Amino acid sequence: MASETTKVIAGIDTHADTHHVAIINEHGKPLGDREFLAVGSGYRKIVDFITGHGAVLAIGVEGTGTYGAELARILRSNGLSVLEVNRPNRAARRLKGKSDPLDAYQAAQSVLDGRSKAIPKAKDGPVECLRILRAGRTSAVKARTAAINQIKSLLVSAPDKLRAKYRSLGTASMLTALQRARPAGHVADPDYVCMLTLKSLATRCQALNAEIAATDAALQEILDTYAPMLCDLPGVGTEVASQLLVTVGDNPDRLENEAQFASLVGVAPVPASSGKTTRHRLSRGGDRNANHALYQVVLVRMASCRRTKDYVAKRTAEGKSKREIMRCLKRYAAREIYRQITNPQAAPNNSDLRPMRVTLGCTITTAASELGQWPSKISLLERGMLRDDHLAKTYRQWLKERTTPVPV
Repeated sequence: MASETTKVIAGIDTHADTHHVAIINEHGKPLGDREFLAVGSGYRKIVDFITGHGAVLAIGVEGTGTYGAELARILRSNGLSVLEVNRPNRAARRLKGKSDPLDAYQAAQSVLDGRSKAIPKAKDGPVECLRILRAGRTSAVKARTAAINQIKSLLVSAPDKLRAKYRSLGTASMLTALQRARPAGHVADPDYVCMLTLKSLATRCQALNAEIAATDAALQEILDTYAPMLCDLPGVGTEVASQLLVTVGDNPDRLENEAQFASLVGVAPVPASSGKTTRHRLSRGGDRNANHALYQVVLVRMASCRRTKDYVAKRTAEGKSKREIMRCLKRYAAREIYRQITNPQAAPNNSDLRPMRVTLGCTITTAASELGQWPSKISLLERGMLRDDHLAKTYRQWLKERTTPVPV
């Protein structure tokens, strides 16, 4: 048994049924390796095997989000430092060969060399619940889309009386009508079988709609408890908020600063300069689902946020392309969202706007006309269902000017 003063680093190559563990000391000398079953008793033996060689500096684990997820949780619960190890370099693997012991030693060596520094997601809290719910929701949305496309495809070649009756309807109305249909006939009749299949697909779509709605309600319930202020940001709804939280994980402290978050979601500017040209381009790295969520935020703000519209007009006048402008906007949105995740700030209280307007005897239509906005937008702002800080400030100032008497 090694001395207690020996400092060791472990590397673990994870698989579905077994995990291979390798130990090296702080100077990179191999101390031993063993294979363990990927079960509860095997996890306990892994902890004993690693700690039995000396003081553990860190443990590099491959596949912390898949085969090594439970093992990483067990190691962290025992107070051990766990780092995520990427797949070994393919060129080096071709030169040195591949085996479970070699991969385990490679994982330990990458930690020692400082090539593996990422802290894995905890996967033991409400954000993990969001991830699981989103996985089921994504599957349901894909199945619903496939069923709707199949319905429309069948209607293309259906008899004329079916095409005339259903193809002119919108998707929601068509699904309701097909689900309520009562086909009658014989299984050897093409018209009857076609209608029977259409009804079955429509029933499946409605069931998937109910499943998606229930999942959305569960997602919103978790967000209301875990991150109630995240959806206060303009353009951030349940879908965007849940995706960004899943990307960050249950342990947001693993991200040291806002720049790391920007890199994680794929909006960190990448230099693309050459010769006399100095510019940056879009990053193709990071979590692409989170990047798409930020893209949705930017689209909403470009359509409804006055501050964003002014920024787009300014950058367009400077000669920036729409792609470059959206890259900048995603970077700004990432900074704002990171701050809201790590240091939540409540949205400004606009409950005073409606009483001020009513006291003046002014209608929503009049106020909206004066401000150049739609009445529905003013109504949403007054009821706290829309966040637009610039519009709220302008609206409040306009109301105060009408309230203050003009000196004679």
